[in-house]
Amino acid sequence: MTPDLRTRNTLSSVDPANGRVLAEFPVMSAEEVAEVVRRAREVSGWWSARSWAERERALLRWGAWLVSYSDELVELLMQEQGKSRDTAFLELVPTLEHIRWAATHAEKVLGSRQVWAGLVMSNHTAEVEYNPYGVVGVIGPWNYPVFTPVGQMAAYALAAGNTVVLKPSEFTPRIGKFVVDAFELANPDIPSGVLSLVTGFGETGAALCRSGVDKIAFTGSTPTGRRVLAACAENLVPAVLECGGKDAMIVAEDADVKAAAKAAVWGGMTNAGQTCVGIEQVYVVAELKDRFLAELATRLEPIAAGADADAAYGPMTTGDQVDIVRRHIDDALSSGATAAVGGRESVRAPYIDPVVLVDPADDSAAVTEETFGPVLVVRTVSSVDEAIELVNARKFGLGASVFSRRRGREIAGRVRAGMVAINSALAFVGMPALPFGGVGDSGFGRVHGADGLREFAVAKSYARQHFVTPGIDTVTLRPTRFTMAAVRRLMRLRHGRRL
Repeated sequence: MTPDLRTRNTLSSVDPANGRVLAEFPVMSAEEVAEVVRRAREVSGWWSARSWAERERALLRWGAWLVSYSDELVELLMQEQGKSRDTAFLELVPTLEHIRWAATHAEKVLGSRQVWAGLVMSNHTAEVEYNPYGVVGVIGPWNYPVFTPVGQMAAYALAAGNTVVLKPSEFTPRIGKFVVDAFELANPDIPSGVLSLVTGFGETGAALCRSGVDKIAFTGSTPTGRRVLAACAENLVPAVLECGGKDAMIVAEDADVKAAAKAAVWGGMTNAGQTCVGIEQVYVVAELKDRFLAELATRLEPIAAGADADAAYGPMTTGDQVDIVRRHIDDALSSGATAAVGGRESVRAPYIDPVVLVDPADDSAAVTEETFGPVLVVRTVSSVDEAIELVNARKFGLGASVFSRRRGREIAGRVRAGMVAINSALAFVGMPALPFGGVGDSGFGRVHGADGLREFAVAKSYARQHFVTPGIDTVTLRPTRFTMAAVRRLMRLRHGRRL
């Protein structure tokens, strides 16, 4: 089980590899959270009044600071979250790319622009602008404690002109403090409160939802997402939620088997399998099953979890997650699955070596629930159509992957998911222009790209009349017969000729 992180009114940051306490943070009360939000509100007007260029410079300086001090950040990720050295640095890469994209595209996406008023309203001009919400609360996860709250949410919210209050996971508060401090250190001329930190457990996150923030951005499990949404609903606070996933890979009959196996190993095992868009299930057509499993076994043979900084991946971040993975493996093997790689002996808490389970029962936990560990479930299907039917029956719909030399785009288009990688895995994460988000139990709303910027802005419309159309006035309680005859004729000419 996960050690108790709470001691009196403090939160302990713990090394998942050995349980060593690294630092302590306050468990902030609702009153303390409200005070942080009040300060963010005070400076929100100042921040939103900055020009697009000024906000761009501030965000790019933030990115420059993070990469300049990346050694310290990598060390923190290794100590507090359990990543290997290379995986820790690779988390920073998309973070920096997304900071840059949000900063350099905000004006183009959100700047005021005219739109066509339409034929009927051609005596008007129409204009749309996007205003910041004000204060955005960000509730971040422990599995990607830099990329998710910074690269996916805070960078876009700040670029849109909002101030941000970040509540990191109770398992990664040091990393949360590091990235918040980095913004102020990189921008000493900016008043404090543009990006702020609150720390604590679930109660602190609930307090943030109820603190008067104007929007919440949440990443975490589906059950927690439901609780966040319920707290937001009390005051009609809008929210964008990225929740759980059970991402699948489909291996079609014309797939490159070696490439598919390589992607499955990467997508399933990176970060000890603790990736919301990680590959958890592979649906492979029967004629390729043996070749695919042999290729998986070859690639996984030298892979093991370890404490070495250069290991493929490190410990599980939480003890509770070890218990979930152990339960899924036990249940699958008890329900008829075979272990092509690893097995029950792979669980040696806090480490779990790679496991490949073949054809467990349809109702086993490893098939129906999010595992969030280094476990791949390989299921044999008779056809791609059967695979799609099984994938689309899931309650989750975050990401997916398809391998096919000739039909990749067609198959991907039939999969119920917010994002699909074709002949690769997780590729959409590193593309800042692509929207990111899910459907069903995986949440709603989008981050990344233009949709991600608009997620943190409110559209405001303006209609300006420049002249009155001669002889035609529809904005009156008593339009003339001439006016109505002209309008009826126009509607028939414009819309009635299709019959």
